[in-house]
Amino acid sequence: MKKLKLAVLASAFLASGAALAQAKPAEPDYTLSFNVGAVTDYRYRGISQSRLKPALQGGADFSHKSGFYVGTWASTIKWIKDAGGDANAEVDLYGGYKTTAGPVGIDVGVLRYIYPHSDLAINPDTTELYAAGTWGPATLKYSHAVTNLFGFADSKNSSYIDLSATFETGVWGLSVTPHIGHQKVKNNGDFSYTDYSITVSKEFVPGLTGSLMLVDTNNNNYRGPAPDSKNLGRAGAVLGVKYTF
Repeated sequence: MKKLKLAVLASAFLASGAALAQAKPAEPDYTLSFNVGAVTDYRYRGISQSRLKPALQGGADFSHKSGFYVGTWASTIKWIKDAGGDANAEVDLYGGYKTTAGPVGIDVGVLRYIYPHSDLAINPDTTELYAAGTWGPATLKYSHAVTNLFGFADSKNSSYIDLSATFETGVWGLSVTPHIGHQKVKNNGDFSYTDYSITVSKEFVPGLTGSLMLVDTNNNNYRGPAPDSKNLGRAGAVLGVKYTF
């Protein structure tokens, strides 16, 4: 009789476990998300792309459960017009593959920066290949230009390497992201530099995130148009807001 009771209990336990497993939602084949936002200054690798002025931004991302993904992102800019061209926006197209190797997350892909109707003497459109590894909170990433880099002459094979990490503070829902990177501009050594930043961010409601970034570089050769010729890589604070849906 005791054996029968134990068998019944075991069957009930297994049945409840199976029911819970069935109740767990299946992983979707793919996800599609969109984002819109604004910043008080669009800094890319430490250099202002918007002449230290605000910028509007937005994008879309598609990812498959296999690890493959594609996306696009755009921002208003000023540097092309400051250089004598005619583009008001940067449009990025990218795609890649994410996987894991033990505790390390791996991300490899290609990124194309497009400046529609730029009309500069040297085409600023740029293509980079990238590879990144994430271990715990830290990510190390290497990007390699297979074209000229952002309009620099004879700059193919320029590279950018950066190290960043994201830490959850446990205080008011704040996260902190320190970052350091080095941009090497091939055959244009005066424009190679190192950038540093630290960003504090908080998700106020689901999908809505605010951020404050402190940023600086060690190069003052990136300057806006005369007569003020402001240093576009100088130390500064950038406020941002982004909504993802």
